[in-house]
Amino acid sequence: MDDLVKSTRSALTRAELPGMSLIEHLEELRKRLIHSAIYLAIGFVVAYAFREGLYGFIQAPLDQLHIPLNFTHPTDGLMLYLKTAFVGGAILASPFVLFQIWLFISPGMYAHEKRYVWPFMSATIGLFLAGSFFGYRWVLPGAIKVLVLDYGHRFHPILTIDDYTGFFLSIILGLGIAFELPILMFFLALFGLVDAKFLLRNFKYGIIVIFIIAGVICPLPDPFGMCLFACPLLVLYLLGIGMAFLAHPSRRKAKVKPHNAELGLLVLSLLRFAALLKAQREARRTSSHWNPQPSPQVVTSIIL
Repeated sequence: MDDLVKSTRSALTRAELPGMSLIEHLEELRKRLIHSAIYLAIGFVVAYAFREGLYGFIQAPLDQLHIPLNFTHPTDGLMLYLKTAFVGGAILASPFVLFQIWLFISPGMYAHEKRYVWPFMSATIGLFLAGSFFGYRWVLPGAIKVLVLDYGHRFHPILTIDDYTGFFLSIILGLGIAFELPILMFFLALFGLVDAKFLLRNFKYGIIVIFIIAGVICPLPDPFGMCLFACPLLVLYLLGIGMAFLAHPSRRKAKVKPHNAELGLLVLSLLRFAALLKAQREARRTSSHWNPQPSPQVVTSIIL
């Protein structure tokens, strides 16, 4: 209960930041959405120009197993090129879209939190590409081999363009998004909504949620495939706990407080020393037997 109260209080403190009105927020949102749509359109055009290479990239796992693609509708080929160009263009435009998202949320953030913009973008893109590569290099070929060649070895496979495209995108995009887990945990901790202690204390529930997600996005029917999906997510969860430990506001305040206390003591000592020297100069004017050495009382006062 205390953790919930602290998290809510930390989140509500952002209301004290000088913000924009509702109309200004809506105008800013419209501006960012228009810019994002423009970047997506540019990415789509560029990706469509390289549609043959993208198709070869999608077809490669089937070519390794000598399995051809089939179509059942005259527009299936065109739809394959359009879907491929759209997904490729979205990935190509993702850094610019993420930057628009950051520009929209940055007015509600503190100055020391805005410095995370470039690490945020780099980590988000890097983790998404890592998850997509993991799915393309190991999960997708393994899933096709098990489902088509092992379980379906008695039958003649007829894979349609529409079915294979949906299967391909569900694995690649699903794992790419799932690998963003540390980024989500980092920002939840940065905003004070969770901390490392909370995540460790509820680790058993995190395992259950991870295996449920793995069971949903895993195309394999056996438990081994679900574990194959869940293992990297568990590693990312532990990595997210470490990032939450570094990002939580309480830890940052703990780092700042000793430094501020030492600086305050130093300033106080210097002010006291200056006041004592001034008192000595005043005493010099009234007494001809002034001793330039600091008196024991002065040294004691400075030390205290």
